[in-house]
Amino acid sequence: MSLADIIATLIKILVVIGAIMVSVPMLVWLERKLVADFQARIGPNRVGPYGLLQSFYDGIKLLMKEDIHPANVDLALYLIAPVVMMLPALTIFAVIPFGNKISLFGYTTDLVVADLPVGALYILAISSLGVYGIVLSGWASNSKYSLLGGLRSSAQMVSYELPMGLAVVCAIMMASSRAPGSLSLSQLVLAQTGGIFYWNFLWWIVPGFVAFMIYVICGIAETNRAPFDLPEAETELVAGYHTEYSSMKFAMFFLAEYANMLNVSAIATTLFLGGWQSPIPINMPIPEGSLLETLGPVFWFVTKILGFILLYMWLRATLPRLRYDQLMRFTWKGLVPICLANIMVIATVLTLYYGPTNG
Repeated sequence: MSLADIIATLIKILVVIGAIMVSVPMLVWLERKLVADFQARIGPNRVGPYGLLQSFYDGIKLLMKEDIHPANVDLALYLIAPVVMMLPALTIFAVIPFGNKISLFGYTTDLVVADLPVGALYILAISSLGVYGIVLSGWASNSKYSLLGGLRSSAQMVSYELPMGLAVVCAIMMASSRAPGSLSLSQLVLAQTGGIFYWNFLWWIVPGFVAFMIYVICGIAETNRAPFDLPEAETELVAGYHTEYSSMKFAMFFLAEYANMLNVSAIATTLFLGGWQSPIPINMPIPEGSLLETLGPVFWFVTKILGFILLYMWLRATLPRLRYDQLMRFTWKGLVPICLANIMVIATVLTLYYGPTNG
């Protein structure tokens, strides 16, 4: 790896982490405003124009709050839990391509931090680590409320990881009709080239849409968002696994939740919605390597993610929370059988229409 490659990689890491850290407080503001509109309220409107600085003010307030912890906690695990929760949220974006290429000063690089040949396996492995932070926080807090919240979350996330993984397998299988044997997320995006009708969520209409919807449902459950926010059911468990956390340790759980929303949205965009590609391919005389050629794909990628984020917030303002038995029954008796049947359908279609004898 040359010096230019190292510098480009460091810049991309800083850009990705910086974008996530800036986006999270803005998403908090957007959710508070949207939910207020849904409920005929005003929402934040005091700090800055339209309350835009409210989330940043809240961050400063949390930073200045007294940092306390209960007596008899397992201090090492108690302190490490927010870090364990935050790190996977920041590292998943390392393999997600957020654009095509960029050329500066005669140097061209892909808009992805690390284009791993097993990127799809990487996101499954890293996304499953977040549950450890929740379990550790519940166990180490020396509180029954926190412990119950941590146990709920571990059961929920392990259960919904199975159909989510199967939905990712569906996406890889569908892309294999155009990019055989590839687990690189960049290659999976390129396999959906040609416009919206080539995207995986419309692959043979029903199989692609079913896999897409299963991934979306599991993504919402994985991030503990309404109507699946059972681990922090405040009506039953005060605040769940982070009840005993204060100051910036509590803020790290909050940041991780919204960063995971971005991750789930970015993965869904990459696997099912063509990634950074336009829904309508337009051949325009854009100079190769120009800034416009770079910003166009980034615009589409960000727009698709924002659409997912708005869906998250819409569901929170609309749907009531499920009971815990309904939550678990839904995944094991509903999503898992449907996903397995969908894999069989996709495999059958691939064998009949994309097999070796059919080109």
